[in-house]
Amino acid sequence: MTDPRAARLSQVQGFIETTLLRGRAIGGGEELLLSGLLDSLAVMALVAEVERVSGRPVPPTDVLIENFATLDAIGAYLDRQDSA
Repeated sequence: MTDPRAARLSQVQGFIETTLLRGRAIGGGEELLLSGLLDSLAVMALVAEVERVSGRPVPPTDVLIENFATLDAIGAYLDRQDSA
């Protein structure tokens, strides 16, 4: 049995690594935004991918550094979406 949270996070990680970073692997705590790895257009693509994977919209008020700064932060955000 597959853990749905892990599967969703794996999809997001794959999107970041293959689409946004063109093959560069990332770790769970690696800084994506403040390090400059992702620019503002990449962040919007990431938000769209999180919406696709979660099946829920991401409200503009949730597009914050603390929700998308790292893969771990994205996982925590997805968990909060599940419990909302």
